Formats: sequence, C-alpha cells, structure tokens
Amino acid sequence: MNELAGALSPYLRQHAANPVAWRQWSAAALAEAAERDVPLLISIGYSTCHWCHVMAHESFEDKTVADAINSRFVAVKVDREERPDLDAVYMQATMAITGQGGWPMTVFAFPDGTPFFAGTYFPKSHFLRLLDAVHTAWGTQREELAHQGAAIVEASARSGPAFADVTVACPLDGPCPPAPPVRTESLDAAAATTLASADRVNGGFGAAPKFPSVPALRFLCDAYVRTGDAALLDHVKLTAKRMARGGIYDQLEGGFARYSVDEAWTVPHFEKMLYDNAELLWLYARLSGEDELFARVADETAAFLLERFTTEEGGFAAAFDADTDGVEGLTYVWTMAELESALGEDAAWAAGVFGIEPANPNFEHGANVLELPRDPEDGARWAAARHRLLAARRRRAQPGRDDKVVAAWNGLTIAALAEYASRTGHRDSLLAAERAAELLQRVHIASDGRLARASLGGVASDAPGILEDYAAVALGFLRLGGAWTARAQGLIEQIREHFTDFEGGFYDTAADAEALVTRPADVHDGPTASGWALAAAAMLEAFQVTGDETYKDDAWRAVARAEPVMASNPRFTAGLHAAAEALVRAQRTELSTGRNFLLQLDYWMCCSRWQKSHSALLRDGGDRGDFANVAIPRPRAGSHPRAVPAGALLLHGARAVGSRGLTARKKLRAAWA
Repeated sequence: MNELAGALSPYLRQHAANPVAWRQWSAAALAEAAERDVPLLISIGYSTCHWCHVMAHESFEDKTVADAINSRFVAVKVDREERPDLDAVYMQATMAITGQGGWPMTVFAFPDGTPFFAGTYFPKSHFLRLLDAVHTAWGTQREELAHQGAAIVEASARSGPAFADVTVACPLDGPCPPAPPVRTESLDAAAATTLASADRVNGGFGAAPKFPSVPALRFLCDAYVRTGDAALLDHVKLTAKRMARGGIYDQLEGGFARYSVDEAWTVPHFEKMLYDNAELLWLYARLSGEDELFARVADETAAFLLERFTTEEGGFAAAFDADTDGVEGLTYVWTMAELESALGEDAAWAAGVFGIEPANPNFEHGANVLELPRDPEDGARWAAARHRLLAARRRRAQPGRDDKVVAAWNGLTIAALAEYASRTGHRDSLLAAERAAELLQRVHIASDGRLARASLGGVASDAPGILEDYAAVALGFLRLGGAWTARAQGLIEQIREHFTDFEGGFYDTAADAEALVTRPADVHDGPTASGWALAAAAMLEAFQVTGDETYKDDAWRAVARAEPVMASNPRFTAGLHAAAEALVRAQRTELSTGRNFLLQLDYWMCCSRWQKSHSALLRDGGDRGDFANVAIPRPRAGSHPRAVPAGALLLHGARAVGSRGLTARKKLRAAWA
C-alpha cells in the first residue's frame, strides 16, 4: 500500500495498491522532489473516468513501469473533482503544450510545480519511452526544461480571458453607484450566434462527441422569455426531445449519461455525473408544461437522483462509473438473446419499441443501447417490459459509485430539486434537498464560514472550496428559502471577501488559498456554468429574495467585467449571458394585497408561459421585516395561471407573517382570489 490508502478521495484510494509510490499533492511531496532533485510526475483523473482506468491497468499496476517512476520521480495523484484548482492550472498547461486536453492528465513538473511537459493518456510502451526521455532531459537539459516551463506558464497566462475595465467603479469610502442597464442588443447577438452553432436535426450543438450543454440551453430559454423568438425555444425543445429519446437517457431507470459519442445521442459514454442530472432535471422541469414527454423525464430523473445518488449521510454522490468489471457499458446494453431471456415472446415487440435492429446492433459485440424513437401505442405493455428489463438488469454486476459529496454539485442538485418540487408539489424532492443542505451546513461549512470542497462518509476533505462551491451552494440555499437565505448570504459574503479581483470579477480560488503556478480565473462554462457565472446568479437570486440592491450591482459588475470574453465566445459563456438576461428582468413585479403585506414575484405568472422559478417573497410591511418564500407550481400548458388551486401551493419554510399574524398560505389565497 502507498500513501493513498489513507486518502478521502475514492479515486485516490483506487490507486492505493499500485506499486507506484503515489503521494497526495502536498508541500511534503514537493519538498521530497526538491530534496531528491527529481521532477514531479503528476497524474490527474477521477474515479469514473474510463481512460483513467485503462492507463491505471496498463501502466500504474505494472511493476516495470512503477520501478521506472519510483526511482526517477516523485509521483503525485490528484482527484480533479476534489482539487479542481490543480486540474484547471495543469489543464491550461496541457492545452498550451498539446492543443488539447482530457483525462487522465499526465504532467511533468519542477519541484515547485512549474510544468515543462504534459499530455493525457499514454499506452504503456509509449509511456515507458516518455519516462526515459524525461529522465534523460532532466539530467542533461535542465536549463532548456526551465525555459520551456517558463514559456508554458507564460502561455497559460496569455491564454486566459481578457477582461474589461468596469466603467462603474466603487469608491473606497462609500457605496458603489447604481449599475447601468444591460444592453439587450448584445444579448440578441449572443443568442443568434449560439443558435448558429446548433444542430438543427439532432438538437444540441456541434458534432460528436455531443454534450448536453445545459448552460447554453438555459440561456436560450431566458432569451426566449425576453424576446418571444420561437426559434430559441424550438431548439431547446428539439434538443430535449432528442436526448430524451436517445441512448444518452437511461430508458429503463431514468437519468442521463455524461455525453454521447455520436451526434444523434444514440451511444453514450456511460458514466453518470451528478451535475449533469441536476442540470437536466432543472431543464426538463422547466419544460414540463410543454410536452408530457418532458414531464415524464423530469419525474424519472428526480426519482433517479433520490433513489440512486443519495448517500447515507443525506447528500448526493458524485458519479456512477462508465465501466462495470472493466468493461464500458456492460450493465446497460442488451443483445437480442438477453432481451429474449428477460422478455420471452415480448422480446421482438420490445426490440422494435427500443429501436433495436437485430441485424444492425448499435453497440459493440452485437449489443444494443436502448432508445425510444416514439412512445409505444400500448403503454401498459411498454411499462411492463421496462419493469422486467430493469429487474433483469439489476441482477447484473453494477458500476461503481463515487460516494464523494462535492459541495458545488450538491448545491446545483438542491436548486434543481427545489425547482422541480415547486412545479410539481413533490414533497420528497424538497425534503431530499433540505437533507442535503443540512449535510453541507453541518459537515462542509466551518465555524468561520469557509466551505470544504468535498466530504466522504460525513468527514470533510482538507481541499478548500473554490468559487463554484460557494456560489452553487448559495444558489441551492436561496432556492430553499426561509432560514437558508441568511446562510446563503453568508456564503456570498465569503465570495466578496476572498474571491473578488476588486474590478468586478472573480478568481476561482480564494486569496488565501495555496499559491499555485497561476491563479485561475475563468468565465468559460463546462458542463455547468462557470463559477463566475454562478456567483453572478447567486447574487441576483439574493437580490430577488432580499431586495438588497448591492447584490444586483455586484452581479452587473461581474457581467460587465467579462463582456469582452462573452462577446467573442457566447456559447461557452452562456452562464454569464443567462445572468445578464436575469439582470434585464431584475425589475420586480409587485402586487399589493394589504397595508402591511407585499407579494413580490420574479415574474407575474400571466406575463409568460415560460417562467424562471415563480419564486415569491412574502414580506411584512412593518418593522419586523419577516419573510417567507413560496414556490408556485407552474400550470400545465394551456391552463390559466389562476386555475392553480391555492391548496397546490408549496411553502418553503413559510411561517406566520404580517400585522395580524395571518399565515403565508392564507395571504396567497387572498392574492389568487
């Protein structure tokens, strides 16, 4: 066993029995490299990564490779999900060297962490030659490697975003002036550019491999609300429909895989990530009034999150592996013989329903990924076949689950479940969101308000939270409302104190975090919105809930600071464009229902069939300033908003408010009368 046996990360523990003398990233590991005068070999991956497993089996479990590493390098293993700051720094370096990135990431660096060579997956024979070459260069060309390392760091810095000078500066001795309005012309141009990259046949954007790209879809949703441009909503619906009917969606159990290897969403890369399913639950919940297919997928995805992702401590696990027993997708695919064994005489009918052509299987070794090209006419027969197939599948070996609780991803899941509950009245989803929030408050948030990135088994990691953690958890807390609002405000204050660049923008790491070769600051989205965009969104949500204008002004400065990058690359800064859309909407609709009572809505329900959240704030007009947050379920398509019965309202921490002590529910009944 090496040092990783005592690690919190399940990914690091996977390598504990390797003959490689792995170290965790630490000052001691870097000091050892300096003392031995050898380079660092930094390997970065995550527990559900297929090619990480392949390289581990080929190289890191091999004694010949291990001997070559141990004698010439200090080997450091990093879980990118636990240390996204290290991942960001070295991914930028890898991109600067090779022009592409991915995992596993393989980096050679000086003892101070300065990288001088990097790549991704290497087959064993290539990797052995690379180890020899780096060892030789370290002994004979050290000066050249130093120049190369300096050039890589400089190139990484140059490749970072070019930010704007924010024209509305804040004085040191007073409040910031009000932010000017957002230019809707730039949002129109960004939506048009994003739509121009759309796949009008299969949905989504670009060619294979194809990712859900929820931040871009969210932006198109918000742009549609503002403009009424049906083409924007049509593409979101096309994408949602194609994904829901494709193999990227688990047609038996619900839930989405990380991406599709083809442009038609047929064959997934089978790992299932928490953040994807949280984001897609939000999307399908928002679309649920447009099509019964979307409502069904929202219901099934919520159930999948609650049944399969929930940990014993009440949080949500990070991911399910792509591999089962070392074989990608083994749990999920079906041969005709397996269908016949599970379904008997219904197998041929089910094959037609699930898009299977026996003579032309869509996966490897004669197996098939299940799709649903159209809803079957015999719904009861289909439901019975699904039940039997799922029961048979559960008797198979199952993929591993990474039980690590990641703060940011749990924050997104809390927000998505609260959104889903607000539209459906599904109490179990709301309770699950609250349990996850309680775990984050109890385990991840320290007495000084600082946030840990991850936990396992109720024990917090030493890895500090980054910007996306603070912002996403704040968003989740705000969606829960009630007492969670003050806790969210505390997290936003931590962002203001530790992550700001003092010109309106943010760094991804705190000012007092470990100093790396560069301090990352990025506005580009990944599978989720950037930490920068999430911070702006959290501040806007805080403004909507509290009415504190400083939150809105800070969000405007964050958007304005990133404007040059947003203009040059709108699709991959869609999270900030969505925040800009929210800024445009920031004027709140108010309905007076009495001298001491104000009902404030993000949008009044009659304004549009499409709404962001229908979150309402009930405020006592007196001196006490009591609040109660209420989420109003969105009616199904075609129904009038006032047809929603008052009894369907779902209260988030509502309590008696107002001068006469009336309950929030009674006041809402009066408002809807």
